[in-house]
Amino acid sequence: MGGTTDRIALDLHVHSEASYDGHEPVELVLEHAADIGLDGVVITDHDRIGASRQAAELAPEFGLVGIPGVEVSTEHGHVLAIGVDERPPAGKPFGETVHRIRELGGAAVVPHPFQRTRHGVRKRNVTDCDAIETYNSMLFTGYQNRRARRFARARGYAEVGGSDAHHLMNVGRAVTVVDLEDHAGRVSDVATEQVVDALRAGRTRVHGMRTPVHRSTIQYGVGASRKAAYLITSRLPYVRPRPRAVAEFMAEN
Repeated sequence: MGGTTDRIALDLHVHSEASYDGHEPVELVLEHAADIGLDGVVITDHDRIGASRQAAELAPEFGLVGIPGVEVSTEHGHVLAIGVDERPPAGKPFGETVHRIRELGGAAVVPHPFQRTRHGVRKRNVTDCDAIETYNSMLFTGYQNRRARRFARARGYAEVGGSDAHHLMNVGRAVTVVDLEDHAGRVSDVATEQVVDALRAGRTRVHGMRTPVHRSTIQYGVGASRKAAYLITSRLPYVRPRPRAVAEFMAEN
């Protein structure tokens, strides 16, 4: 990609095999993210941050921006800590956790809000945060996303999208386009602080809310094929799967 980078497309809510309900190694997630045109993913495992730190370190090898994060289980529900290198303690009140995330230099994002069956924070407990996940791809209908969007807009919160992917083929099904205040020469040169600042300032847009069927089919096929190849080659002592550095930019349609 020539010129400079002034906006990037990120999937802010992805799980790896380090989550109790995740399945994918971080190397595979990163390679797939690059192949489908994302500029980065944030691995947000449940109350574990080791795999996310690893992914952030490896991301430039794939031509991606590396941003660590974690999905924290608070007393009142889940919250995404985007851009932190340290896991905030679990089980604390929501407001206290948001404060700690900011102390650690991160942005606090409320995922799948109000959904009690998914440990979403109830409306009355969302007293302060940096952004609301107004599009979560792991839903049967659009009702909960519309409800989250109305809440965010009524209260002036930034809006983000996240796939909440637990399987490779779902990565990138919801994307946040982040507008950067300071341009970067390459995607991999974008600093975590730039993304956190944009989230806090509300320089975000939800992208790709309605994926055409043919594109979903292609993405699922690519993901399934890549995982099969990875599982085969990772068992061979003389073949080590390596990333291809792809720095494609996801342009708005």
